[in-house]
Amino acid sequence: MKREFLGGVMVLVLALASINQSAAQCKGDFGADKPATEIRLALYGDAYRAGKFADARGALNWLFINAPKVSTKIYVDGVDVYDKLATAETDAAKKEIYLDSVMIIYDLRIANCGDEAIVLNRKANTLFKHHYKNKAMLGEILALYDKIWELRGNSIMDQSLDLYMKTTQLHSTFNKGSMTDDQILERYDRISGAIDAKSKKAMEEGKAQDVEALKSIRAKVDETLTQTPVKFDCPMVKAKLEPKFRQNPTDQALAKKIFTYMLQGKCTDDPLWLEAGEVFKNVEPKDFGLIKTLAVKHLSNGNTVKADALIKEAMGIATLPADKSEAQMIMGSIEIKKGNSFGGRELFRQAAAVDPKNKEAFSKIGDLYYNSFDDCAKRQNMAEDRLVYIAAYDMYQRAGDAAVQQLPLLVEHVEQVATGNASRRHGRGSV
Repeated sequence: MKREFLGGVMVLVLALASINQSAAQCKGDFGADKPATEIRLALYGDAYRAGKFADARGALNWLFINAPKVSTKIYVDGVDVYDKLATAETDAAKKEIYLDSVMIIYDLRIANCGDEAIVLNRKANTLFKHHYKNKAMLGEILALYDKIWELRGNSIMDQSLDLYMKTTQLHSTFNKGSMTDDQILERYDRISGAIDAKSKKAMEEGKAQDVEALKSIRAKVDETLTQTPVKFDCPMVKAKLEPKFRQNPTDQALAKKIFTYMLQGKCTDDPLWLEAGEVFKNVEPKDFGLIKTLAVKHLSNGNTVKADALIKEAMGIATLPADKSEAQMIMGSIEIKKGNSFGGRELFRQAAAVDPKNKEAFSKIGDLYYNSFDDCAKRQNMAEDRLVYIAAYDMYQRAGDAAVQQLPLLVEHVEQVATGNASRRHGRGSV
């Protein structure tokens, strides 16, 4: 891009700043005229704090030329000044000049203060923010993220994980033929591996909030993967990956790929998916959502023994009330499946107690009451028999269930039962 900045002297500044770049650091070097530098620091600082970003430019530009190593802060604030000016600018040509100035300030910071990997990471994020809709720029942004990966590896910024994957998706989608499936998946594997490493570190350090934030990032990255040109289907996975998995069935990295790709391809009914999941679930740190998903799948397949073992394992690593409550709901469903209605009801009660926001637990208990008429009714006293439906109504009311509007129908149903003409309420199961 055409770079117009600092009245035509920027080429000279860049040339001077690039000298001995690897050893450069900002250590309070006020340059040849310390009083003048102090005045410019005060002038730009006052304007910046007052939100008068256009007024801050003159003093900042003087500092970039005459005291480039006075402080890292002039570059941090300089990026913010020109970024805000670019965001507010409506003239396309002026906006582009401001954005180009932002990029130059990043380069100056690297030249004068070092920290290339971190600064390039910020530069890439800024490029994405302003140019992700420009398909001609996507290749440049992706190349920058690739370089950052080479420099930082798993230390890449958390925010960049999602942006790196989004850049991959946009470039491969809008610049057709620019990337092969393997190149797309290679970047996905990098990003996914970095999330795993960061999650493990956060868990070891007891940073539960960071763990949850990374889960959210993982969900975005996985969703973005489905939007790439890669065709996720069982034939692709089974042809390319299953033979390797059969040769090395304990390969967790390979199992993760199979599990993820088949999940994205919606072919989880294939036994290979569960096989891979059983291996992948042992990757540290263990993931509640993954193990829960496997438990639910086994339950849907009728394997209550396996489902029970897995959901108890998930319960053991659950940290959030919502996760614990969800695990107890599944455990309750397993008990119902085994014919233990009482045990299921108690687990639903526990789920509601752990997470008061879980209204579904009350609805499940209401279903149990509603469908227990045959077991509870003595058919001697209609008023007593009706109590089971009153109990169901109470649970539905606590759940906010639409069934509370049907109390007259419930009462009518009891009267029909008393005469032997009852039929089950449509749409309600016992689990």
